[in-house]
Amino acid sequence: MLATKVIMDQGIHVEGINFFTGFCVEGHTHAIRKKDKEKQKRNNSLWVAEQLGIKLHIIDISEDYKDIVLNPKHGYGQNLNPCLDCKIFMVNQAKAWAFMEENGFDFIITGEVIGQRPKSQRLETMPIIARESGAEDRLLRPLCAKHLPPTVPEREGWVDREKLFDFHGRNRKPQMALANELGIDEYSQPAGGCCFLTDEHYSRKLADLWDARGERRYEVDDIMLLKVGRHIRPANNFKVIISREEGENNFLSGYKREFTTIKCLSHPGPLALVDGNPSDSDLELAARLVARYGKARSADKATLQIEPKGGEGFVIEVAPYPAEEIPEEWYV
Repeated sequence: MLATKVIMDQGIHVEGINFFTGFCVEGHTHAIRKKDKEKQKRNNSLWVAEQLGIKLHIIDISEDYKDIVLNPKHGYGQNLNPCLDCKIFMVNQAKAWAFMEENGFDFIITGEVIGQRPKSQRLETMPIIARESGAEDRLLRPLCAKHLPPTVPEREGWVDREKLFDFHGRNRKPQMALANELGIDEYSQPAGGCCFLTDEHYSRKLADLWDARGERRYEVDDIMLLKVGRHIRPANNFKVIISREEGENNFLSGYKREFTTIKCLSHPGPLALVDGNPSDSDLELAARLVARYGKARSADKATLQIEPKGGEGFVIEVAPYPAEEIPEEWYV
């Protein structure tokens, strides 16, 4: 938002690009969960474009992005976040650079600040992104430009370098002060992230998925389901995904044809999906777990409906699993 406004204030036409990777935080879980809908969450890219009065292009890169997640040349960050490869990929000749050339633009800007992110926004990695993306010195970072060599738009006089900035480090106070100066009094969380791959818990679920399958692959439905519900794996051959509230119940119900489902009949409770190849005893255990997370948790017995994928449904009566007896290592 700041980088765009700084460049626009120099009389330059700017349009935005928002890439959809499948791992975006905004607009997914907020849309699914009933309680989040009540908080009127927004897609910040669309909102920023509206506030700035610019055109926004949303580009789906989820299929091409798989190779970045699975085989990052520069490795992962603290979790399964391939931040450096991600930035190179988004700026590169197949994405932002190609869009720039195809649509008659002269250069690319980003809101990066040196030292703000530990993986991709370091002084030594900034040139790597510019070089390996193919953008070279047509990639301008207005908020920290004075720490970097002048780019083409600065050297050619399209942009006044003196009106750019020298921000650095993780402190967001200079950016917040600039926002105030520019008349921007509402913005997204300054230190917030927008990618699930930076989240420790999500990365653990993705690694668990790969381990259980015996191979590193995923589809969009896989990564969407990792964002929803409690994930409990009692054994390597199956996992139970248990909804946490009504919105997640509704979302998981859309997968009834693709997974075995479990629903409590005798008491209000969650819907659950069973992923993998469970045996009959595994399904009984899964039913006990589902009963534990509903109103049946304190009952002696609960009646549940099990609908196997591609099979005939049946009813089972079980004792809810005592919370204190669920091994910690089962929780993914």
